[in-house]
Formats: sequence, C-alpha cells, structure tokens
Amino acid sequence: MKRNTKLTTIACVLAFLSAGLLFAQDEVAPVMPAFETLNLIDNQTTANPYKGQMVIEIQHRFSEIAEIADLFGIYGSANTRIGISYGITDKIMLGFGTTRTYMLQDLEWKYSILTQTSKMPVSLSYHGNAVLDARDSKYFGPEEEYKFAYRMSYLNQLIVSSRIGNRISLQVAPTFVYFNAVPEGYNNVNAAINFGGRFQVLGFHSIIFEYDQPLIQAEEDVYPNLALGVEIGTSTHSFRVFASNYNNIVRNHGIAFNSNNPFDGDFQFGFNISIRF
Repeated sequence: MKRNTKLTTIACVLAFLSAGLLFAQDEVAPVMPAFETLNLIDNQTTANPYKGQMVIEIQHRFSEIAEIADLFGIYGSANTRIGISYGITDKIMLGFGTTRTYMLQDLEWKYSILTQTSKMPVSLSYHGNAVLDARDSKYFGPEEEYKFAYRMSYLNQLIVSSRIGNRISLQVAPTFVYFNAVPEGYNNVNAAINFGGRFQVLGFHSIIFEYDQPLIQAEEDVYPNLALGVEIGTSTHSFRVFASNYNNIVRNHGIAFNSNNPFDGDFQFGFNISIRF
C-alpha cells in the first residue's frame, strides 16, 4: 500500500513538472526592440518613450555640399529642428517641435499597437502629426484670399518594424500627407512608402539608412528622400551623423517638396542628437 502511494506521488510530481515545462515553452518571450530611438534619421520608428520619460531631439542639416570653399556645406544656410517628446503611457507618446525652415511648429503623437515578441514577429505603431507654417501671411497668396487653414498640413502613417537576429532591424511605413494649400504644381494629397534599417556593428553603434519613395506624381519634380549614416549610442544618448539629399526635416515637406535628385549627388551633411530623461 505504501509502495503504491509513493509511486502515485512520484507520478503526480512528474506529471506536474512535465506540464510546467510545456507551459514554459508556450510562454511569450520578450525580444530586444528593433530601434531604441524615436527617429531613425528623420522618420519615426516604432519605439516609444516609457510612461513619464522625456526625450529631447536636436536635428540639424547643413547646406548642400557644393565646394570646399563653404567647407562642404557647413558654412552655408542650415536648418534645425528641436523637439520634445513625452510618454503619456508606455504606449502613447505626445511631442512638439519647432523647425527653422518655414518656421514649422509640429504637434505629433504615436501609439504602439503591437510589440514584437517570440510569438509576434513585428512591432506596429501609428504615428501622426499636425504642422503649422508660421511664416508671414504674404507667403500664402493674396491677402484678400488668405485663410489660417492654409498654414496647416497633416501626416498619418503605420510603421511596421522587425528585429532580425541580433544585428539587423528593418522597418516600412506607408504614409499619407495632406496640405490645405500648396504652391502651383504640387499636390495637396501626397502618399509615400518609407523604408529604413539599422545594422549594429559594435554594441549600440550602427550603420543606418532611410529611403522615402513618393507614390503620387506632381507636376513639379518631386524626388525620393535618401539618407545614409552612422549611429553612436549609449543608454541615455544617441548621436547620428549622415548625408541626405534633402533639407526638409519634417516629413510632411520632405515627402511633398523634395527637389533634389539623389542620383545627381545633391547631398548635405547632417546630425541628430537624442537625449532621454
């Protein structure tokens, strides 16, 4: 009788351990995020600040690389954006930025819909913004026809990213941009498909790239945006140096108005600094 009791007890323990092992195998394991910074270069990533975290972003563009006399664009006219983003929750971000060119004031938001895990192969986020062109009203047509709404543009996009192995991260983002008013020859309605990637070479140090392909043709020539550079990261800072064929930092204008052909060598240097608090 005692022997049967022991065997029954051993059988129950083995069954419990086996069930626990099977359960553990079915648990969802976390995956390192595809990107740690809110922006890859100028396009948003699927990353969001944690609840209560603040991120300051400084984005700077020198003028077009022309000749050594202007130190390859460093002495020319520059464009700069300073932005602040805040984690309302772990999934919801709210941010504000101001940009020198066109005196753009942007309000942006992002929501993390899906997070990559061992069971979920991708992360998915929705990002949107509303951008105000704060220049003098003379830039918006005849005074008698001026309306405040002409200053506004809007962007909406879905961002899909995935970390592939330990070193490679990729993302794609179908993007829709709308301007209430545009110069003759350009589109009020614009669409693009944005690609980006990162290859980690040493710790948080990486090679990064972005490419934006417009999908709606305008009367004026509007070219893709291309940027290639390196990222140097720490636990609280990220410094990115790159060359790009565009000067417009805010994606609304970059998608709708880029007149620099990347295949003609119309490039300028730039850098971004991200600081997380």
